[in-house]
Amino acid sequence: MNIILAVFIFILGTIIGSFLNVIILRYNTGRGVTGRSACFSCGGAIKWFSLVPVLSFVAQRGKCKNCKSKISFQYPIVELMTGLLFLALFWKFGFGNLFFYFFISALLIIIAVYDFNHKIVPDGVVYLLILSALARLVYQYFVFGDMNATLSFLVGGIISMFLSALWLFSNGRWMGLGDAKLVLGLGWLLPPCQGASAFILSFWIGAVVGIILMLFQKTRMTSEIPFAPFLIAGFFIVLILDVNLLYLPSASCLIGFKL
Repeated sequence: MNIILAVFIFILGTIIGSFLNVIILRYNTGRGVTGRSACFSCGGAIKWFSLVPVLSFVAQRGKCKNCKSKISFQYPIVELMTGLLFLALFWKFGFGNLFFYFFISALLIIIAVYDFNHKIVPDGVVYLLILSALARLVYQYFVFGDMNATLSFLVGGIISMFLSALWLFSNGRWMGLGDAKLVLGLGWLLPPCQGASAFILSFWIGAVVGIILMLFQKTRMTSEIPFAPFLIAGFFIVLILDVNLLYLPSASCLIGFKL
């Protein structure tokens, strides 16, 4: 991997991550993404040199330059996470499909962080994800005649219906309906075996995190834990590392889609 190009991709990712923070914090608040950024505590406008991704947070020691109130760690975490994710996608795909995956990654980061903060999957963002995934499946099927697109459509739909049933029968206590919508889009973005693998892996990750929280933070079994971040983590692990938990030696498990 070209070092200079990799550094550029990482910096681009942190800049996009900074913009994603704006979307996450302003979503459903009535504020648009335009307009000057301001401190939540003192309301003072933030100068451009205090908006440099990651570096400004470190230079200001995580405090507002004006009122010295603490700045949320969400800002550098999302910026770093986006930069590293963009870098991993570039390592995996090169320039093939790269901008499509950048776009999908941006949507998924918004969903994961918003769900972590508010325990709800934002409808507008997840619907955009579903439409993007469906458009890709249609393109795969009609341009390349790829039957994996049909299988992915079915696998994503079946898993989504399973989560919808959990939501319905538990009256929303076991699973949120937003998670069923999210898994539909995620399932349509992966080959069939990998889609199923991502779903299984997300439950494993969620179980491990849930046990750790109960042991160290005394979280009760009835406590609500957002599931979207685990679904998205499973998706990226499978996408980037080609994880196949089903061990089926078929092309649908071993290769990704073209674009």
